[in-house]
Amino acid sequence: MRSIFTQISLLFVALIGFNVQAQDINWISWEEAVQLSQTDAQPKKIFVDVYTDWCGWCKKMDKDTFQNPQVSQYMQDNFYMVKMDAEGKDPIQYQGKTFKFVPSGRRGYHELAAALLQGKMSYPTVVFLDENFNMLSPVPGYQKVEPFMQIAKYFGDNIYKDKDWQSYAGK
Repeated sequence: MRSIFTQISLLFVALIGFNVQAQDINWISWEEAVQLSQTDAQPKKIFVDVYTDWCGWCKKMDKDTFQNPQVSQYMQDNFYMVKMDAEGKDPIQYQGKTFKFVPSGRRGYHELAAALLQGKMSYPTVVFLDENFNMLSPVPGYQKVEPFMQIAKYFGDNIYKDKDWQSYAGK
């Protein structure tokens, strides 16, 4: 009996340890981010992961970068985390305008994704916005954990307000 209790206890401890290690990001929609920014006492900045279903590098960044415990914790604490399908079909209302899907070529694109990416439709691209949805910067391409954290902290810790990127990044 004692052996079974010990095994169950060890399993419980292992599961709790796993839960602490594997933090999933709570991705929300654009509309949810807008709502939270209007109702939270201290609104956060907005982070938008612009992806497509067919993008292999997007999937790799989800797995390798966003699933990293350091990344997921920092991002959840400092940003509303928005996942946006650049080829999404649903219209999005924002600031009195309706952004729609535009059929084009083989796949088409969403107008809001095009606006956030400043017309440069490459994936993955992440976009940092301030608390008022003003553009801070789009960041194209796959980002590994360390470079991503450097960029995220530049915006999340408001370093961008006092220091240009070259000075901060040591370039």
